[in-house]
Amino acid sequence: MAASEDTITDDGNHTVELTVLDNEESAANGGSAAASSEEITPLLTQIERPKINIFSVSRSRRKPRELVIKAPETEISPVSQFMLWAWSGSRYSGLLCMALSSVIYFVMEILSENFTAQSIPLFETAFVRCTVTLILSYIWLRRIGLPIFGATHPRKLLLLRSLVGYLSLLSFIYCIQRIPFSLAILLSFTTPIMASIVARIILYEKLKITELEVCLACSFSGMLFIFQQMLTTQGTEKTEEASNSSFRGSNHIYAALIGFFSSITGGISYCLIKAAAKATDQPVVTVLSFAILASPAAGICTFAFEEFVLPSFNSLSLMLALGILSFLAEVFLAHGLQLEKINKAANVMFMEAALSQLWGIGTSSIAPSLGRLVGCILILISVSFTMFFGPEKENE
Repeated sequence: MAASEDTITDDGNHTVELTVLDNEESAANGGSAAASSEEITPLLTQIERPKINIFSVSRSRRKPRELVIKAPETEISPVSQFMLWAWSGSRYSGLLCMALSSVIYFVMEILSENFTAQSIPLFETAFVRCTVTLILSYIWLRRIGLPIFGATHPRKLLLLRSLVGYLSLLSFIYCIQRIPFSLAILLSFTTPIMASIVARIILYEKLKITELEVCLACSFSGMLFIFQQMLTTQGTEKTEEASNSSFRGSNHIYAALIGFFSSITGGISYCLIKAAAKATDQPVVTVLSFAILASPAAGICTFAFEEFVLPSFNSLSLMLALGILSFLAEVFLAHGLQLEKINKAANVMFMEAALSQLWGIGTSSIAPSLGRLVGCILILISVSFTMFFGPEKENE
């Protein structure tokens, strides 16, 4: 190993000195340097700072003195709370949904009686309502993220429910155009009785004798008391106008049989609604399936059997409002049938007739009579008994 050293003299000349070392000496010097470095290194080593991450940061458990401002909770109105409770909040939900459906149908009756400014054919009215129901059902299912046609296995039930339901609607429209209005309504209220009987056959629902005789028989007896005077006198002028003056001789027998057939198919439709709603776990699917068939079918019947009437702005607004209410009533009806036994749920439907009569008596549009009052009292007692003592401890 060689080392060089330069020195500068006074005259500016450089002098270079060379020193030659042996290998052994150089190795000894290298070993001593390494040894000295090993001794010095620990003295120069600095303590490493601990690494800090989000998991090792210690936070004080003391609460800050500043006031914590919490986000205000969303306030739910009492009406919304009641609707949520009625929909699925108690064992009374099934009967409450049926009651809400009857109340909505009652409101629809009041609106159609007091705000109708133009005579619209029945098939045209049914077409508008079914179309509005179709649109709202589609939007409902899209918003909650469910498939439009539901699962595969209940589609046969949905199709059968749509066919039977529209057949019942078609028969009722034919009936109401050819017999007195009071008789047509009385026949339509035999539907709950038919539904209870059919449910025992199709759905194997156990029906107690007291439920059939005391509740349904009491409600239907109230209907007979209400319409007794109308049936004997063939109704008032308003009833005669509603029947379109088509009550002719022995033709009413054939029309009445059609109306009774409508009640039977309506009872079967209720059973199919219950079965399909339980299979799909979504009552709106049953409403949509009916509207898909009924809307185009009612449109075809409008142009095939009746003369199309262009509605005015007020009439169209009323028809759209009734369509929205009809959608809500059908949804509550399907959910009520889904949760409760049909024989109990169907009895609540008689409440619509009692409310209609009491409203007419209160507004002086219907002459009060003993028969009407007795009929309303019988219906309200029967419905109250079903509401308070009818629900099962656990809904199916």
